[in-house]
Amino acid sequence: MKHYQKAVRIQTTGKSLHKITSKIEQIVAESGIAMGLCTIFVRHTSASLVIQENADPDVLRDLANFFAKLVPEDSMRYIHNAEGPDDMPAHIRSALTHTSEQIPINRGRLVLGTWQGIYLWEHRQHSHNREIVVHISGSL
Repeated sequence: MKHYQKAVRIQTTGKSLHKITSKIEQIVAESGIAMGLCTIFVRHTSASLVIQENADPDVLRDLANFFAKLVPEDSMRYIHNAEGPDDMPAHIRSALTHTSEQIPINRGRLVLGTWQGIYLWEHRQHSHNREIVVHISGSL
């Protein structure tokens, strides 16, 4: 079994979903692994990873709107606010989603569904430089 690991940095533009599918596909291609598993991990507690609809942007807007209502940014609701009123809500949103995803690889490609894309979800209001570690294991 072969292993390949690479860290990538993504500059976010504040609270939004950033499509990273092509970056992950490029790393899978670099790895040379034909069949295996791709693990993606974001090294932060106020951003997350989601696999979601990649064709209709309304899905992403609805998802963001739902989370804004589910976890409102109201400093009176939370004890932790060391980094501003969006800090604790960002931690909660990250806890409700994922900090890692696993995707099978077959014939050197991610086995995603037709309408699935991989997104880094920035939960903070301001831009951040986020690090994602991609670990690929499998056979050539």
